[in-house]
Formats: sequence, C-alpha cells, structure tokens
Amino acid sequence: MIRIVDSPFLVFIVSLLAQWGAAYVGDLLRRTAKPVKTEERADLDTVLTATLTLLALIIGFTFSMAVSRYDLRKNYEEAEANAIGTEFLRADLLPADDAVNTRRLLRGYLDQRIAFYRSGVVVPGSVKADMTKTQNELWSSVVHGTAGQPTPIALLVLSGMNDVINAEGYTQAAWWNRIPLAAWALMGIMALVSHMLLGYRERRTNVLVLTVLPVIVSIAFFLISDIDSPNGGVIHVAPYDLIAVSISMRQEPIR
Repeated sequence: MIRIVDSPFLVFIVSLLAQWGAAYVGDLLRRTAKPVKTEERADLDTVLTATLTLLALIIGFTFSMAVSRYDLRKNYEEAEANAIGTEFLRADLLPADDAVNTRRLLRGYLDQRIAFYRSGVVVPGSVKADMTKTQNELWSSVVHGTAGQPTPIALLVLSGMNDVINAEGYTQAAWWNRIPLAAWALMGIMALVSHMLLGYRERRTNVLVLTVLPVIVSIAFFLISDIDSPNGGVIHVAPYDLIAVSISMRQEPIR
C-alpha cells in the first residue's frame, strides 16, 4: 500500500481540501454557534498568532529534515558511483580471465543500479534478486581472482568490492530514511487547528483570507513531500554520477 506522503500531488490536494474545510468550519461556528465577543478577540488573536507561529516552526523543521535526507541520497549516489568506478580500475590487478569477468559483471551491475534510481523506492522482487545475484557473482569473481595473488593486492581488490556492495546497502537505507509519519500527523493537526481558528476569528466571511493561507501551507506540504520522496513528484535524485561512470566504462574496452 502506497502512503499518501509518497505522492506529493495527492498531499497537496488532500491538505488543501482539509484546510479549506477547517477554515470554513471555523467561519460557520462564528456565524451560527458562538460569535466572537469583543472582549474575547484579543485573547483569540494571541492564541491564533501562537498557533500559526508554531505551525511555521514545525514546517521549517520538517523541511530541514527533508532537505538533509535528500542531500544524503545524493551523497550516497556519488559514493556508489565512485566505488564502482574504482573497482573497475582495480580489476586490472586480477588475472586476465577474472579481470574480464569482473569488468563485465560491473557493467551489468551498474546498469542495474541506474535502473534502481529510475524505478523508485519499491523495487520489484525479481529486480532485487537479480541485483543480489550479480553482487554474489562479483564477490566470487574477485575471490577467485585473488586466490593466488600477494596479500596487499588481494586486500586492495577485495576491499574495493566490499565498498561496492556496502554502498548499495547505504543507498537503500538512505532511501528508506523518511520523515516519520508522526511528524506529518503533527503538522496536519496544527494546520487544521490554525485554519479553524483563522475562520472563527474573522469578523466576516472573507473568501480571500480563507483561501490564501491554505494554499500557501499546502504548497509547503507539497514541497516537503516532494523532497522527502526519493522518486516521487518533480524533485528526485538522478543517477548522473552513475551514468557518467557507465559512459566511461563503455568507452574502455574489456581486456
């Protein structure tokens, strides 16, 4: 089941409708149930200001969380490209047959990683199984190739392949590291309360006032969801470094 926060456009629509509804519910309460008395308006203004300030702080904090996670995914994509490119060069230290096999496997593995970045968080089981199979084949290839090599060379090649495999795990962990649902729930509750108070505080029904703030907050929610979602919306990490390494590897003949 896909969470709502995984679809930024759905987040925008749902949050906008919910906040509009809350604002007009507050306006309806003011007009029909309990109008605001003059002596109560100053206290209500204080509460509304404090609530909106707290909402702004929570949005800013959550936006910072989303940006830090986005930067982490970018850094791991770069690290993964560097690890694969480095191990491709270290394959020269292996015997000829093992070097050819390792380079061939690394090219195929790189294609799988690029496909991962383009497919999204939910990777089909068959794709994940193929990726794991390729990792096992890569490890077996370097283990076989370093069996008769001096220890420093063996450690260098094995360490590089270990970095390649570990980089994939770090990347996947970074893609799973999302803004907690509790933070989304807190933002949603604060937004609804704020807009209900806004509608209740108005001296008369003002469509502009009851519309502008919900739109602005919904845009903020959309941006947070977009940045936090690894492959949703319009902002996501593109595998530029992996593609650059792939082009470089394709230009170099298998030897």
